[in-house]
Amino acid sequence: MKLPVSTEWLLHCATTLAQLEPGATASAAQLADYYDLPAPYLAKQLQALVRAGVLAATTGPRGGFRLARPAADITLLRIVEAVDGAAPPYECREIRRQGRGALPPEDCRDACVLAAKMADAHRAWRDSLRGVTLADILGELPPTAPARTRSRLMAK
Repeated sequence: MKLPVSTEWLLHCATTLAQLEPGATASAAQLADYYDLPAPYLAKQLQALVRAGVLAATTGPRGGFRLARPAADITLLRIVEAVDGAAPPYECREIRRQGRGALPPEDCRDACVLAAKMADAHRAWRDSLRGVTLADILGELPPTAPARTRSRLMAK
């Protein structure tokens, strides 16, 4: 499974926002500059996190984005699903019923074993991401990372 590049962007942006002082915000332009990303496209992607309740957005000269809830309440799965949706990446089209090798209908009453294994893998992947919060990620960063992030993000 290959996720769009915007997934990486938003995972990093959410982690960056989690490193800010409580109540502080960063604009889409600041985040885009920090990561050298196209600001208009990033702003559009950040809105997906606002719609999902991961981020809150404020307008005005001091406006920007901040976490909408504590970092301990935001899982990686929530961020990924905000960008990519929750649909499984594998879709069984029942090709075992086609062609010269077609199985009779009575042999296809149960789910295809390949589809079942792919569903198991997707479920395991989702469960893994559901078990990791932004607070967990922050806990694995070097202790100097938040201060460095804040100083570089707010420079300019």
